[in-house]
Amino acid sequence: MKVFKKIASEKRKHQQLSTASDLLRSEKQAAEISTYLKLNEERYNKVFNKNFDFSLNQIHIVGQEGLILYLKSMVDLDKVSEQIMERVAQTQSHKDCIMTNKQLRKFQKDYFASVDVEFLQYEHEVVWYVLSGYAVILIAGINNGMAINVISSEQRGIEQSNTQTIIRGPKDSFTESISTNISLIRRRIKNPQLICENFMVGNDTKTSICITYLESVANPEIVDEIRKRIKGVNVNAIFDSGNLEELICDQVITPFPTIYHSDRPDTVAASIIEGKIAAIVDGTPFVLTMPVVLTDFFKVSEDYYQGFLMSSFVRIIRYVAFTLSWILPSIYIGLTTFHHELIPTALVFTLQAQREGVPFPAVVEILLMETTFEILREAGVRMPRAVGQAVSIVGTLVIGQAAVEAGIVSNLLVIIVALTAIASFVSPIYSFGNASRLLRFGLILITAALGLYGMIIGIVLVITHLASLRSFGTPYLAPLGPFIVEDQKDVFVRFPMRQLKKRPAYMMDGTKTGMSADSNQEGEKS
Repeated sequence: MKVFKKIASEKRKHQQLSTASDLLRSEKQAAEISTYLKLNEERYNKVFNKNFDFSLNQIHIVGQEGLILYLKSMVDLDKVSEQIMERVAQTQSHKDCIMTNKQLRKFQKDYFASVDVEFLQYEHEVVWYVLSGYAVILIAGINNGMAINVISSEQRGIEQSNTQTIIRGPKDSFTESISTNISLIRRRIKNPQLICENFMVGNDTKTSICITYLESVANPEIVDEIRKRIKGVNVNAIFDSGNLEELICDQVITPFPTIYHSDRPDTVAASIIEGKIAAIVDGTPFVLTMPVVLTDFFKVSEDYYQGFLMSSFVRIIRYVAFTLSWILPSIYIGLTTFHHELIPTALVFTLQAQREGVPFPAVVEILLMETTFEILREAGVRMPRAVGQAVSIVGTLVIGQAAVEAGIVSNLLVIIVALTAIASFVSPIYSFGNASRLLRFGLILITAALGLYGMIIGIVLVITHLASLRSFGTPYLAPLGPFIVEDQKDVFVRFPMRQLKKRPAYMMDGTKTGMSADSNQEGEKS
């Protein structure tokens, strides 16, 4: 027994010690860069000796010995040659030796004034900047180093969004580069009040996360709460904004997303103008915006690029489609199993004729077809794009037709499942559409047990759950609950742009307690 406990203890210890080098530690325990060049060479060779792309070369700079360190896979070698090695060669004519940190800074102004340079003091900073794609120069006799930005610019170009497509409006989308994403927002919001704060999250990955907001508009309490939650994240790795979303959201056990994500710069910029805070995660094209309310998931940026009548009509369609996507199967089960008197007589005879010979009750039929469709949808998403759509479409048609001809399900049930699936695709945000998929199965089961009464109970429970949700202190059902009159101009319908001059009242101070803000505190949209 002791042996097993010892093995488990060693395993936990190994899992906790995920950082291989003792140079990556906090500044309180950090050691300063050594003035002895030979010692520096031994230490950094020890850290990177197993990396084939690590380069450590000796150089002569102003007549003194020095070292240059970088990872060849992370830097642009042409930049290393042009911005560093050529300028180092020019320093041979420099008469004064570099003996102090002050002289090092003067030397930087003389020879490296036009490039991005960071001065380093600690050993762990050298490791961090090398891993980040910088070239680090260390000079004998100086306990400071220079990190020069020569990061490779190889990245995916700005393309059209594949997840939130629109007909009219900007076609660009975010990329995996955090600097590119920030620039796409700054191009749309040319305001000195636009603040970008950077955080490093992930013990191993050190992922860069930038929160962006308008200082004069955003609620400072919400900004402080977001800062606190991001700083409190203690994980080994952050690879996508979805990781961060789950770690900082108010509630995890809910089918409804409490943080909005988008890869469209115009959508994120509009949210920032409203007073929301955006979180940009390096390495992913999806940007988070907080806080969020339920009605945000029924809006798209195209609603504001076309006429208000058409925008209002399409928005109502989205609300109707979302409702049908999770209650339509339950209505079918409740009517055909428990409440035949609610169906017109002619339709009853038609349904009975279709169900004649079907061996399963309605709930088994619909669960069988819904599960089959979910499998086909997942297969279509995961398979290569060239065959994925063909598999999902052909598979649905063939299986549906074969099931009807085999007498396993009725014709009307296939129509119900198809309408439900199509309605779930209307949601502009994929994660919000997933909520209807989960709710649908729960509502089917409770309706199969209690009939339409059970369906009503399920709907009441969902509404109660929605009323209990908060997104960084903001009520999830705002501006419907609490009801805010002045915000109803952009909920179920969109009023003309001339009447949409004020930011949402629920974003102002006071909403954290569920109270609407005073109209005098509302800023005007510019």
